[in-house]
Amino acid sequence: MLGPRDVAGAAEGGADRLELAVRDGDLALSPEPALVSAVCREADLPVRVVLRLDDSLTTTGGAFTRLVGLAETYAGLGAEGVVFGFLDRDLEVDLDTCTALADHLQRLPWTFSDAVDAVLEPRRAWRWLPNLPGLDAVKSGGSPQGLAVGYDDLLSLAGDPEVARLVMPAAGLAAEHVPWFVRAGVRQFHLGPQARPGGSAKAYVDAALVRSWRLLLDDAVAALAR
Repeated sequence: MLGPRDVAGAAEGGADRLELAVRDGDLALSPEPALVSAVCREADLPVRVVLRLDDSLTTTGGAFTRLVGLAETYAGLGAEGVVFGFLDRDLEVDLDTCTALADHLQRLPWTFSDAVDAVLEPRRAWRWLPNLPGLDAVKSGGSPQGLAVGYDDLLSLAGDPEVARLVMPAAGLAAEHVPWFVRAGVRQFHLGPQARPGGSAKAYVDAALVRSWRLLLDDAVAALAR
């Protein structure tokens, strides 16, 4: 979601939660507080705001301090949670930095960003992720190229109940993926261009498109229960 005009389509279509960022090419970056305020005023749904200042997967002391301040500001404006994720120089999850930020935010609910798709050892990363405080979702396409390449690997990882509890299939998500992830126990899915006509960031989130995904998920869960 890019602004308040996306809220109505997401809500009417049956979304459970909103993620807010500004786009710089393929990057999702932290928005200005005024935009967060406008979206939170418009939305009855929980809003999570992206914490990312540049294209780096790591962070420095100065950037960390700024991110803490932004997160506190966002929460004060009505955000329910935040989205972030840091790796170290060895391309493993930076547990110390992520834990420190989560602790600074007093365990505010948060989503690990799709930076997780850049780790060198995904199975090792997924052994650590469930222990991060406040974490309740991990966006992933299973590879840096998204689910078009990483679907099989991510579905295999989701065979672990702890992974299934947290994972939120995201980049490259296709309709045919949903029933298989649901069978594995996955219940969170992230829509990006799939929610916009033509997949264009210039188009607003469309209620009918969101609703089609909502029905797909609900039908898959109902079929599993029968």
